Amino acid sequence: MNKKLFGMALALLLSGIEAWAQDYARYYENLPVDMPLVNTPVIPDRTVKLTDYGVVGDGVTLVTEKLQKAINDVAKQGGGHVVVEAGIWLTGPITLKDGVDLHLERNAVLAFSPDKAVAVKKDAATGEMKERAEPGISASKRHDISISGEGTIDGNGEWWRPVKRGKVSDVEWKDYNDMGGTVADNGQLWYPFKLHHFDDIASTAEAQERMRAHLIRLTECERVRISGVTVQNSPRFHIVPQRCKDVVIDGVTVRCPWNAQNGDAIDIGNCKNVLIVNNVIDAGDDGICMKGGAGAAGEKSGPCENILIQDNTVYHAHGGFVIGSEFSGGMKNIVVRRCLFSGTDTGLRFKSAIGRGGKTENINISDITMSDIRGEAIIFETTYWDNHVGAKKDDSKKKLEYVPDFGDIHISNIVCRGCKTAIAAHGEEGMIHDITVQDAIFFYTKNGTDIDAACGVTMKNVRLETFKK
Repeated sequence: MNKKLFGMALALLLSGIEAWAQDYARYYENLPVDMPLVNTPVIPDRTVKLTDYGVVGDGVTLVTEKLQKAINDVAKQGGGHVVVEAGIWLTGPITLKDGVDLHLERNAVLAFSPDKAVAVKKDAATGEMKERAEPGISASKRHDISISGEGTIDGNGEWWRPVKRGKVSDVEWKDYNDMGGTVADNGQLWYPFKLHHFDDIASTAEAQERMRAHLIRLTECERVRISGVTVQNSPRFHIVPQRCKDVVIDGVTVRCPWNAQNGDAIDIGNCKNVLIVNNVIDAGDDGICMKGGAGAAGEKSGPCENILIQDNTVYHAHGGFVIGSEFSGGMKNIVVRRCLFSGTDTGLRFKSAIGRGGKTENINISDITMSDIRGEAIIFETTYWDNHVGAKKDDSKKKLEYVPDFGDIHISNIVCRGCKTAIAAHGEEGMIHDITVQDAIFFYTKNGTDIDAACGVTMKNVRLETFKK
């Protein structure tokens, strides 16, 4: 195809993406709550290709500077599309700018360098390395930004994440040790510290582990869309919008090993007006998770509000749809419907603890299909603690503030074939109340229900089935 025809074809493709992205009103039909239609980014009709900047996608050449220059140049012109063509493009962290769509064509792989030093910036004042690496793709206080296409964003997370011996096979354990690294905890934990081919960025394995960053992190941005791409193998969480307004995540595949430490797929933090549709998730931690910050900081950031989650499939994850553990900013006006959870550890998971809890309001979940759930199909837990690598459980008595307040949650039209426990709820008086589950059938293998007396869970037209004795 000559350059003129290529340009015409690309323009038609991108214009089609724009038209498709605007057609979200149909998802808001017949909602059980009033919710504003999400606003989508406006991207000008201007296109540049990364190859225009004299770099190649050979998987060896580091293209960070050229890719960032392409983004900056397009932003200076008022915005447009930066096209990454087929190939493997090795990069360090990049930042999106106003009005820019980063478009990955089919068979384009944007691979973040396994060399950790590429991802760590020095503090301008002290000259010391910052405490955490930079996210792979980030944006702060930007508007009208987009990541689109059929390509792949790969975080090369295996060079960052610790590995628990009990979660891998003998073959996998050998593969990790062949990379070098450091084995600790009497042979039960592998750190990517002292690797054969890359230098460390911290003095200890534990300190370096704490430097892991998210793959895509967007903070205080407006009108954001991530569509079509595959996002995989993050050092930490995969897609993390925080304190953003008007966010669309549509048709994205998120994947990483089932045992990836802190491998959350989509974490929405204190955002307003969010649409999450048509995504496929297979992750190492929570699937689609709502977070609202812990304590006073979370409360100040406000709630996750006006969130519509529909037509998603979650395979492995600790939870298919999750609220918590920290949600002191609150959760308000959330609709989850027509989703499939197949092979998750839990289905609908509500988790928190004193000091990081908040209030839920107007949460409606319906038409959920679940199969092969390892634990509970629906669970409320109010004594959750973050059992990350190196964590030690604090059993000291907590001040009674930011207490979990799970209420006004309505769950209906559920079909679950295969779970250990259908419905569980554990909490003190007032923590779990005004919960309704109706028009549902669960096939369980151990317990139909495991609900504390202090928890207010009402069931109507709920069938609990198990094997015949």
